[in-house]
Amino acid sequence: MCGIAGYISDTKPNKRILKAMTDRIAYRGPDGEGFYLDDKCALGHRRLSIIDLANGKQPMYNDKKNIVIVFNGEIYNYKELREELSGKYKFQNDSDTETIIYGYEEWGHKVVDHLRGMFAFAIWDQDKQELFCARDKWGIKPFYYYQNNKTFMFGSEIKSFLDHPDFEKKFNDEILASYLCFNSVPTEESFFKGVYKLLPGHTLTFKDNKIKIEKYFELSFEETDQPEEKMINDIREAMKDSVKHHEIADVEVGSFLSSGIDSSYLVSLARPDKTYTVGYDNPKYDEISYAKDLTKKLGITNKSKKITKEEYLKAFPDIIYHMDEPLADPSVIALYFVAQIASKDVKVVMSGEGADEFFAGYQTYQEDLTQEWYMKIPYPIRHLASNIASVLPDKWGLNFVYRRGKKLKDYNIGLGRLFRDEEAIKLVKPKNQIKPISVVKPYYEKYEKDSNTAQRQAIDFYFWLVNDFLHGVDRNTMMFGLEARTPFLDDKVYEVARKLPVSAKVNKETTKPILREAAREVIPNESYKKKKLGFPVPLREWVRDEDLYTEIKNKFNSPVAEKFFNVKAINKILEDNNNRKKDNYKKVWVIYTFIIWYERFFIEEL
Repeated sequence: MCGIAGYISDTKPNKRILKAMTDRIAYRGPDGEGFYLDDKCALGHRRLSIIDLANGKQPMYNDKKNIVIVFNGEIYNYKELREELSGKYKFQNDSDTETIIYGYEEWGHKVVDHLRGMFAFAIWDQDKQELFCARDKWGIKPFYYYQNNKTFMFGSEIKSFLDHPDFEKKFNDEILASYLCFNSVPTEESFFKGVYKLLPGHTLTFKDNKIKIEKYFELSFEETDQPEEKMINDIREAMKDSVKHHEIADVEVGSFLSSGIDSSYLVSLARPDKTYTVGYDNPKYDEISYAKDLTKKLGITNKSKKITKEEYLKAFPDIIYHMDEPLADPSVIALYFVAQIASKDVKVVMSGEGADEFFAGYQTYQEDLTQEWYMKIPYPIRHLASNIASVLPDKWGLNFVYRRGKKLKDYNIGLGRLFRDEEAIKLVKPKNQIKPISVVKPYYEKYEKDSNTAQRQAIDFYFWLVNDFLHGVDRNTMMFGLEARTPFLDDKVYEVARKLPVSAKVNKETTKPILREAAREVIPNESYKKKKLGFPVPLREWVRDEDLYTEIKNKFNSPVAEKFFNVKAINKILEDNNNRKKDNYKKVWVIYTFIIWYERFFIEEL
């Protein structure tokens, strides 16, 4: 796992600039640095040594020295690929990076179809004078790019661009309303004008000053009825194989552990020597006791930490800086602390992201079943009720009527919507807003023939898993030089999950029932049937405490708030929450997070 950055320019690249770009993200690779420069191309690398510790330095070349790569990630089938390619190519080391190089020589841009793992890389082909870049199909590893003044630049993080003289830091205000609705930045373009993220399952080719984007993978479903025992066995075999591959490393591998099924399943399969958990004094939000119970039964170690409100809030601005863009998921901050304690012992941890999207683990997936009684009301009547509810204050009961009188594609943007579209657009001052529901529209068109459950899975995968959870995991682990691996996000697991019928993914009683049955075999306690928590945070209580309430109120009346928001409206949201008229704490937090982020990147000196 590493940090990569580089650029191509009409003028000869400068090593000082390249080094400044990589120094900005040095925490991603504290074990070493490397540079490649020629008359057009500059590639920089910060290394976190995981595989072939002695010989895996980057940038790395092929034997002819005409192809060079910088790579961030892990290829879990690199040994199989190496064996396939070794008769034709002369390998110089035992790294997975070199496998990509010779895979590129053998298959060209199609090399991505052969890779099982997480990755973001850039390959400079000197003969073709072409830069070929790719991001893994699951979006685990980040890749950003930007073009200006005939300079193309890329990096693992946006902040690596700040040190390039051709980078113009401008705020992109068109997606502010969408951010408020999604909790994170849901669009291909970032909050930095002109900076884009390469989407999961896509490649980028830069040649002759032109960018070409191509898709090589997209999520698909083939829901088919199968015998229950077959589905259970298929999941068990796929998970065992995935965990085995995700354990490949020349350093020790530990694991994050919450109280739920996902991380408990991984830990029960892998049985790592060390696991890590965080919690709070409030027992409602504390998962430590569950983790201790599991690890005691497995005979392995668990290290835990109880987070205080004071240290949570103290760390918050620095964490937001590392996120690059505002991310208002409270659990992201909890991840910071669990990564911090893990990094003192190990360089690699496993984490449970992806299970809820592949196996339908969120409670929203139950709505079509648990609310079936309401759906029997003729649609015209439900739709009329929805239109009436849409102009009334957003309360739980009315929100139910609002949603269930609309088609899924007309209201659902994923599992954690904070504001309705119209409410968010009215709240922000910039008026050229992209309508949040339009962001997901192309995906509903793509999956319109699939079940409602599959449509929900696709939306949650592309907009919540990638932009929220995986983003938070990458940044919080990498700021400590720690690599996070996600065994649920694996080719073999996906091939099993995509074929499950709806009944195996959700029923009236529970979510992901067939995964729970598969996990039951190896989990020695009741975690396999526990509802999801996922490092919860007592933020609902904290934002009403006098100290944090006062801090937020000051920010809600600051120059930044005045510039971007209807100050009267956001203060009402805050006061209604503080007076317990409405449970607005998530809305309060998403606005507060943005203000803190904007101050850090656009007001303070970086």
